[in-house]
Amino acid sequence: MTEGPGDRIRGRLALVTGASAGIGEACAERLAAEGADLVLWARRLGRLETLAARLRDAHGIEVEAGVLDVRDRGAVEAIAADLLGRGRVPDILVNNAGLAAGLAPLQTGDPDDWDRMIDTNVKGLLYVTRALLPAMIEAGRGHVVNIGSIAGYQVYAGGNVYNASKFAVRALTEALNIDVLGTPLRVSSVDPGLVETEFSVVRFHGDAERAEAVYRGYTPLSGADVADAVVYVVGAPPHVNIADLRILPTDQRSAYHLDRQGS
Repeated sequence: MTEGPGDRIRGRLALVTGASAGIGEACAERLAAEGADLVLWARRLGRLETLAARLRDAHGIEVEAGVLDVRDRGAVEAIAADLLGRGRVPDILVNNAGLAAGLAPLQTGDPDDWDRMIDTNVKGLLYVTRALLPAMIEAGRGHVVNIGSIAGYQVYAGGNVYNASKFAVRALTEALNIDVLGTPLRVSSVDPGLVETEFSVVRFHGDAERAEAVYRGYTPLSGADVADAVVYVVGAPPHVNIADLRILPTDQRSAYHLDRQGS
């Protein structure tokens, strides 16, 4: 009997960062539906615990939730050491935690926004991967999936530091693929275009009206669309490594081309 994608995910342990909302929450839901056990890390414990309880009840899987700000290297090392010390080595690591802050030209940008983006999108990804990867290599199995962006391929006006952080994610994904060559580990990047989540609310510092306008006049991706792509990537046969997968709304064809009347 031929093994299918669901058979390659069922019973595995998947760890998702930034799992309390948006793409991270959708990835948790989709992986749970495929039968994976979950470790969910994010900053908002209440939302994580609600999600964990719902997924346990719906799918009969094991789910544990942990509070983590990936910018805190000491906290990352401690929570990872606790997880690995209990013999829980992830089979799937989804580095999803990330954000955009501001949309100003570089000359008027806020350095505090820059720090948030670089510390979360780049250094946080590095901290989590570094803390878990040696155990995954020792176990002889695993798949690292980094949530990148079309912004890691094309620079757009006002994107500057966010673009730089996502170009860095793309470079780190490519470099990590080389670093683990000769092991069974796979490394992939899933790179979406416009996705309607809390992303724009965060970018515009809580301005919901401005954020809503970003998604007006066309049909953006949902977190579930991106989660479907993640499941496709990790469900590929072990000899197949999908290095990167770009996913865009039909109404968007690049960082610069968007049809707001198309839907």
